[in-house]
Amino acid sequence: MTSTFDLSGKIALVTGASRGIGEAIAKLLAAHGAHVIVSSRKAEACEAVVAGIQASGGSAEVMPCHIGEMEQIQALFLAIDAKHGRLDILVNNAAANPYFGPILDTDLAAFQKTVDVNIRGYFFMSVGGVKLMKQGGAIVNVASVNGVVPGVYQGIYSITKAAVISMTQAFAKECAPLKVRVNALLPGFTDTKFASALVNNPAILEKALDHIPQHRIAHPDELAGAVLYLVSDAASYTTGACLNVDGGYLTV
Repeated sequence: MTSTFDLSGKIALVTGASRGIGEAIAKLLAAHGAHVIVSSRKAEACEAVVAGIQASGGSAEVMPCHIGEMEQIQALFLAIDAKHGRLDILVNNAAANPYFGPILDTDLAAFQKTVDVNIRGYFFMSVGGVKLMKQGGAIVNVASVNGVVPGVYQGIYSITKAAVISMTQAFAKECAPLKVRVNALLPGFTDTKFASALVNNPAILEKALDHIPQHRIAHPDELAGAVLYLVSDAASYTTGACLNVDGGYLTV
C-alpha cells in the first residue's frame, strides 16, 4: 500500500531553507521522496543542507534566491522551468524581521524590508509557483501565531504575517480550480536564530512560556511534520487552512 505521505517524483521548492524551520522542512520532504530545491539568499548557506540530504540518500539541489528582490524571483522560476519543467510543492518560509522594538519607532527601511519580503515576496513566489504547477500542486505559507495575536515589539512583522494568512485564503479560493491547494503553517515560539532576540532574553522568554500550555518552545523539527501533511495526499481536501503548531498558545 502506497503511503499518503509519499512524495516520490515530486519537485519541491523550500525558501529560507539554509537553517531553522526551512532546513527541517527540506530534510523531511526529501526523506519522503521529494527532490528538494533548497533556496535562500546565499548559495553557500544551502550547500550543507543539500549535502546532508544527499548523504541520507535523498535528492536535492541549491538554487539561491532573495525573495525581497523581484528580479531574483523571476530568475528562480525561469531556472526551475528550464531544468524541471514544473513545480509540485512550494514552501514559502523565507522571512524578514529586521526590527524588534516599539511599533512607533519603526523606521521606513525596516518597514519596507519586512513588507517586501513577507508580503510582496510571498505573493509573487506564489504566483510564480502556481504557474509552474501544471498538473496541480500544493503551497504552504509559513505565517506565525503573531499574525493572529501580535507579538510584543514585533508590530510590523506581526502585521505582515496577518497579511500572509489572508493571502493564503485568497490564493486557496482562486487556485482551487487549478488543482493547487494553498495552506498556512502558524508556528509558535520556536528555537531558531530568527527568534534569538526572544529566546536569549530571559524576561521575555519566561513571560512567553507562561502563555504556552506546554510551557516550552518548539524545535524546528516539530514544525516540519505539519508541512509534510499539508503538501501530501493526506491533505487532498485541505485548502485555505491555517494550522497552528504552537504548544497551545492560541488556545489560552
